[in-house]
This record gives sequence, structure tokens and C-alpha cells, in this order.
Amino acid sequence: MAPENRRHEILTGLKLGIGPGLGLFPLGIAFGLLATQSGLPAWAVPGLSIFGYAGSLEFLMVDMMTAGTGLLAIAVTTFFVNFRHVFYAFSFPLHVVKTPIAKVYSMHALIDEAYAVTAANPTGWTSARLLSLQISMHCYWVAGGLVGVAVAWAIPGTIAGLDFALLALFITLTLDAVRTREQLPSLIIATVAFFAALLITPDQIIFAGMIIFMALLTFRSLTARR
Repeated sequence: MAPENRRHEILTGLKLGIGPGLGLFPLGIAFGLLATQSGLPAWAVPGLSIFGYAGSLEFLMVDMMTAGTGLLAIAVTTFFVNFRHVFYAFSFPLHVVKTPIAKVYSMHALIDEAYAVTAANPTGWTSARLLSLQISMHCYWVAGGLVGVAVAWAIPGTIAGLDFALLALFITLTLDAVRTREQLPSLIIATVAFFAALLITPDQIIFAGMIIFMALLTFRSLTARR
């Protein structure tokens, strides 16, 4: 790729990352505040943000790490919380990234927001555009976490309700997604899966709820085709 074209692609990726980044940054601040107030060391926030880099999982990790959860339970939770990324790979433009190291990073940085941007813009992706998009989102998240740590050090006492920030984000995303009658069955299925998991295994709601949800979605897909 010519230098001027590469520069254009990088700038395009950075511009596409501004919108999601403005949402990731304050959420990162909430994560940094919550982790610091929960008693985790300062290095844990950038460590999780750089190497873990999964917003929902990182908030769960704060609770699991402070509660002394075993590595096996953490590994199983990580697998099921991020299992949805397997399905993202079917339509994510990972094929445009040719360098092995860059491809590994692109897989690591495949978060919900990055997938949403590529799904909304399905064509025109190049390696430079995709990587600049993902790197910019990653920087927004890490920077937000560091700001959160600094704010936690500067403010005496604790701020209640920070663990609700991620839930509020997903509520907003859900309401934004369910705008038509065609999407209403998915919302009903998710609700049924949650309450079924709550009744069957109240101690493992996430694990059981995802399995029930996937089973119901598969059944809906098969019946819809018929």
C-alpha cells in the first residue's frame, strides 16, 4: 500500500473509533474506580485492560479476584462470557490482516464495539484501517482505566454503584437493538433463559443462562427456516 493510502486508511480507522471510544473511555473510568476501591493493586487495572481487554469480563474479574475465586472457575467463566466471539469471527474482516503478530492482536482486540463497527460497515476494510480502529479503541479503554485509578486515589472514601455501569451499558445496547418487532422474540428468549437459569442454578446464572439462551436461539432459527 502506498504511504498516502496507508495514512488515509489509518485516519479512517481512527475516525470510526471515535464514537465507540467515547463510550469506552467513561466505562473504563468506572472500571478503574471500582477495581481500586475493591482493593486491587494499581497495576491490576492496566494489566487487565491490556491483556484481558473484555469489559464485561473485567468487571466480573474484579469480584472474582477480590473473592479469591479459583483459577478453574475463572477460566470457565472467561470461556463462557467470551464464547460469543466465536460467532463474531464468521463475519469479522480478519482476513485482511496478513502479518501473523498483527492477526493475533486483531483476534485479541475483537470486542463487541469493534465487531459492531465492522458489521455496520461491511466493505472497504484494509489491514491498516482495521488495526487502527482496534488500537484506538484499546487506547480509549486503557486510558479510561488509568484515569479511574487516579480519580480513586484523589477522592477519599468510596463511590457506590460503580458496578452498575456495565449493566447500564448493556441495558442501553439492548434497548437500542430491540427497535422492531422482528427483534422482540430474541428479547423474550433472553428473559426466559435468565429466569430459567435463576430457578435451575441460582449460583451459576451466567453459565446456565447462556446455554439455555443458545439452545432457544437454535430452536428459533430452525423453526424460522421451516
